[in-house]
Amino acid sequence: MPKERRSKAEQAAALNEAGLRQYHGWHLEDAIKSFQRAIALDPEQPDYHLNLARALARSGDFDRALHALADFMALEPEGELAERFQAFYGSAMDEVERLLTEKMREAGMGLEEVGAAIQMWLEYRIAIGRRPLRVRKPASWAAALDYTVRKINVHNITRAAIARYYGVSEQSVGDHHKDLVKTLDLMPCDYRYFVGPENPLDKLVEAAEMLEELERKFQES
Repeated sequence: MPKERRSKAEQAAALNEAGLRQYHGWHLEDAIKSFQRAIALDPEQPDYHLNLARALARSGDFDRALHALADFMALEPEGELAERFQAFYGSAMDEVERLLTEKMREAGMGLEEVGAAIQMWLEYRIAIGRRPLRVRKPASWAAALDYTVRKINVHNITRAAIARYYGVSEQSVGDHHKDLVKTLDLMPCDYRYFVGPENPLDKLVEAAEMLEELERKFQES
C-alpha cells in the first residue's frame, strides 16, 4: 500500500473510532461529521457508511440514513445485512410492522404511537449494525415494541398484559424490551418516541434552567 494511501486509511480509521465514541456519547452532530470525514478519506470501507447511517438514524434523519445504507450496500451487496436493509426501500411492511399496526390499532392506540413503534423498529435494525437480527417469532418483537412505546408514553400497562395480548411469553417481551432500551439508549418520555402534546421532560428542563438562573443570581448578590 502506498505511503500516502496508508496515511489516509489510518486517518480514516482514527476518525471512525472517534465517531463511534461520539455516537455512544450522544454527540451526534460530531459523530456524523467524523464518519463523513472518514468516508472522504477512505470511501471503500463499508463500515464507515454503516456507522454514518446509524448516527443519522439516531438523530432522526432517516432520508440521509437510507442514502448512507445504499452506499454501504453498494460496497457489500451480499449477505444478511444487505438483505435486512433492502427491506427499507420497499413499500411492503414486514411481519413485525404488520402485527404492530394490526394489534395496536385494535387496542385503540393512535396512529402517532403506531408510527413511533414502527420508527423504533427501523432505528433498531440500523442501530445494531453488524449484530445478527433474530426474528424467530415476529409477535414477540411486536409485543416488545408496543410495550416499550407505551411505557415511554406513560401508559399503565404490564409486560404480562402485553404478552397475553400478543400470545407470547412474558420473558420474550422482557428480553426484547431490554435489548431495545440498551441498543437505542431509551429513557422515560424519550423525545424520539413520545407523542403526547406535553412531554414531562420539558418541565424538568425548565426546572433545571430556573434553578441555574436562581443560583447565578444568588452568587451575584
